[in-house]
Amino acid sequence: MAFAVSVGALLSITACAGAGGNARVEPAEASGDGVLRVGLILDNTGDNAFLNAPQLAAAKLAIQDMNAAGGHKGRPVELLPVHPDQDTARQAKDLAAAKADVVVGPTDSSHADAAVDTLSHARIPLISPANTAAGLSGLASGGYYFRTAAADVAQGPVLAKLAKDAGAASISVLYQEGAYGKDLSAAVTDAAKKSGLTVLPGSGFKAGAAGEAARSAGKARPDAVVLIAREGAQGALAELNNAGLSGSRIILSDGAFARYGSGLAPRALEGARAIVPGRLPTAGFQARLLAVDPALKDVSYAAETYDAVTLAGLAAARAQDDAGRSIAANLIPVSGGTPHSGAGTPATPCLSYKECLGGLAGGPDINYDGESGPVAFDSNGDITTAVFSVYTFRADNNPSLSGRETAGHSG
Repeated sequence: MAFAVSVGALLSITACAGAGGNARVEPAEASGDGVLRVGLILDNTGDNAFLNAPQLAAAKLAIQDMNAAGGHKGRPVELLPVHPDQDTARQAKDLAAAKADVVVGPTDSSHADAAVDTLSHARIPLISPANTAAGLSGLASGGYYFRTAAADVAQGPVLAKLAKDAGAASISVLYQEGAYGKDLSAAVTDAAKKSGLTVLPGSGFKAGAAGEAARSAGKARPDAVVLIAREGAQGALAELNNAGLSGSRIILSDGAFARYGSGLAPRALEGARAIVPGRLPTAGFQARLLAVDPALKDVSYAAETYDAVTLAGLAAARAQDDAGRSIAANLIPVSGGTPHSGAGTPATPCLSYKECLGGLAGGPDINYDGESGPVAFDSNGDITTAVFSVYTFRADNNPSLSGRETAGHSG
């Protein structure tokens, strides 16, 4: 789970043992009942409950588009009832009992295990639109786990590139302690060294206690500082400013992205840059989401959810079967991906369910690029091309969109 996107602003780990084998690459015999049923796990509660609405609207929109193009083998695709009041494990069990063929969700990376534990045993693929924890690439799912969101560590090369593009020859990396900070710090350091940057000593810190780490970075006098943090970001930025590191020398990971305003000293972030996973949804896509849910106030993870549902439909179409095992076995091919690095050139991208169905009529190889951008699943069910929006902070310590970067990997 990463960053929340406002509609208004835009319009202006390892699981318990799952099923054996690897459903992503193993052939599957047709065993469906002829009706493609899509389930949706909405696991956001409390302050994050607003994230449920855009995912539900996107799933409904994707199914509307699929049914307008003929559905699955001439029959309507169905969206099963949602129960956001239940915990992740209960939702997964209920969706399996309701004969879901594929499930989209959850949002929170820490909830992936609970969903996979049930769904992989039932041979139902799970496609998360928002899980970003790096450790989930090795999730023991029997090949039934995929995600249309990039892993946190995909930011590493982009953060290093932003520093180098701005003329930095040296960087320090400050990170909030925990898996997110540790893993992403390693990715930034590796990418920076490979790009020729000098990586000066950096350090970890606990939320609310970044003073020593900031002072250490100040003494090292780097050209740029990459801050990797979440709830401890504002305190760390204040300490960096106190240590003489501010403004355009600061580069923020997605977890540290926020509208800081008067919460920091005047101009503390002027010229600083931050990245947010994904590209901004187009005005046209937002308008279509609002037609589904006129009360929608946010579009976070909507594009990734729409693409997850669409890819599942295309996988079923390629298999000519709606069973979960058939969908899992065909998600990589319809995404333009490959289970083996360097294996061939993907087909020309198709940009909608209807267009991609036409491609399947002419051959087995298609390459769906959707609302969230290219997908191209790899052997772990991860996307291999990650798109990031770049923001630059103004004198008021608030961000404005200033560009886009893409990072990719093979395998």
